[in-house]
Amino acid sequence: MRGPLERLRGMDWPLLISMVVLLSFGFAAIYSVALSQPESDFLNVKKQGGAVLLGGLLVIFSARANYRLLRNYALLLYGLGNLGLVLVLFFGETIRGTTGWFALGPVNLQPVEFMKIALVIMLAAYFSERARLRFGWRELLESGALTAIPVMFTLLQPDAGSASLLIGMWGVLMLFAGLRFRHGLALVTIGVGGVLVAWKFLLAEYQRGRILTFLDPSLDPLGQGYNVTQAIIAIGAGGLFGRGLGFGSQSQLKFLPESQTDFIFAVMAEELGFIGIALLLSAFLLFFWRLLIIARRSNDDFTSFLVLGIAGVLFVQFFVNVGMNLGLLPVTGVTLPLVSYGGSSLVFTLLMLGIVQSVASLHRRQFDRRNQS
Repeated sequence: MRGPLERLRGMDWPLLISMVVLLSFGFAAIYSVALSQPESDFLNVKKQGGAVLLGGLLVIFSARANYRLLRNYALLLYGLGNLGLVLVLFFGETIRGTTGWFALGPVNLQPVEFMKIALVIMLAAYFSERARLRFGWRELLESGALTAIPVMFTLLQPDAGSASLLIGMWGVLMLFAGLRFRHGLALVTIGVGGVLVAWKFLLAEYQRGRILTFLDPSLDPLGQGYNVTQAIIAIGAGGLFGRGLGFGSQSQLKFLPESQTDFIFAVMAEELGFIGIALLLSAFLLFFWRLLIIARRSNDDFTSFLVLGIAGVLFVQFFVNVGMNLGLLPVTGVTLPLVSYGGSSLVFTLLMLGIVQSVASLHRRQFDRRNQS
């Protein structure tokens, strides 16, 4: 049996290093925001530390486990994920207009975070069975139906941001599965219709306000438009080297709302400047590059789609968060992966990356066996 050090050797170290760097950026920004709170006990910093500790243990456990067993439980995990999304509508806690959390004492658990993993596994199992077939309307509709069910439950919370991540991940997997132009055209048509239906029946009033204000910030400069305006001011104020941790006027003087979650990118831009953001984006570049490398080295379809699905959902999350900080996308409450404050999101993100490390460890063992033979 291999010892613990040998198991750690099998991990993808560039990916692990990028994860540590991103977590460090997050800790620095959360600590900085805590400095602005009078008589702060740094509770959020402590909670984030607890989430990192739990998530780190899950990374180690997942990296040592056999990820291929997940395929056998894909349908069960998918069913449990949807059950959680249904139950939270009736027994969940409402925070900022969204009924999306189970209150478990001092901890809030967001079931849509589990659904991200469950849907990735379900779609990876589905596409791996269809990968060698010609991608057609049946595959489009069946995979779309698998995605539409949790998306519908998520929109009922309502949580348009998380729903967009599930849809985006499905889109990434379809591209690699062989999506054709006519399928894409049909999706655009269905998407437009879906947006109209969501606008009329599913989106809450404040979510409609976010979209309208995104199109024209002057409609509500002190309300919905205020967040993005302050974020852009913070980003522009950072300059080359930033104002220093704890010295950003937008976050320290509380001009910037949701500074630990939705707009943590703007906090870092103001306090660390262009140089700091360049380092942050470089860490994300290494992070996603390694995920693609691991997916490409996979020698079976389920593994490839599993890693691509994880990379897809995290990339869409990264893209949406940075886009809304820059005023390029509507504010949807999507956090920056591995960086923003949030226990459920961070723990389940690290669990997904532990699964990826399990894939990398298998690659390493196969490489070692080939060299020994």
